[in-house]
Amino acid sequence: MDNLLVLKAVILGIVEGLSEFLPISSTGHLIIAGDLLGFTGERAKTFEIFIQLGAVLGVVWFYRRKLLGIVAGLNQPSMQRFALNILIAFMPAAVAGLLFHKTIKEHLFNPVSVAAALIIGGIVILLIERVPRQPHVTSLEDLRPMDAFKVGIAQMLALFPGVSRSGATIMGGLLTGLSRTTATEFSFFLAMPTMFAATLYELYKSRELLQAEDSLIFAVGFVSAFLTALLVVKLFLAYVGRHDFTVFAYYRIVFGALVLVYFL
Repeated sequence: MDNLLVLKAVILGIVEGLSEFLPISSTGHLIIAGDLLGFTGERAKTFEIFIQLGAVLGVVWFYRRKLLGIVAGLNQPSMQRFALNILIAFMPAAVAGLLFHKTIKEHLFNPVSVAAALIIGGIVILLIERVPRQPHVTSLEDLRPMDAFKVGIAQMLALFPGVSRSGATIMGGLLTGLSRTTATEFSFFLAMPTMFAATLYELYKSRELLQAEDSLIFAVGFVSAFLTALLVVKLFLAYVGRHDFTVFAYYRIVFGALVLVYFL
């Protein structure tokens, strides 16, 4: 096995785990990292499916006790309401993704579009942070179906590469009236069905590209993404309890500009 290829798998797995759940766009980071490492093409796209799966399973593992509690308590109104809220928030992006997936892949997955989305998204975050707010939803249990639907509509924006799924849902949550911690946690829970659905769909479409000799590389990337995402989720929740998202906005703007310079 090529040791250099293994190292590339580790790096890309870490990049995915770091960027997937922060409001900075994993797509933009993987485009740059993959190009710098010379890991591109159909094989790389299939590899990205596995590291995305690793990242979302990191969140599942972090919330495993709460998820088990939800499943065990589905006969309780509060747990039924929470599960319904996740379903409501999941549906808009799921339907739009099925309808426009091919068009988005063909026309928007390019460095210039991603860079523009990074920069514009950073500016939007700065503007949202300047809007005075008084959260009326301070826990996941207080979330109403209409709140969940609004966050789901915001998640649709993440179909545009570079917007960032977590960025769209967290900012949408803040505008809807969720506290920072509640918006972040709901974004994590919403990521589970959304990313699972997207990953399985992409895996099905790429099934003919799967090869036995890639198993080790995919496994290395998967584990790297899983462990990194697990750590990032824990640290990010601690961060949002005390800080706003301004630093991520400036990072997006600078990184987006670098992407433009790099590719143009």
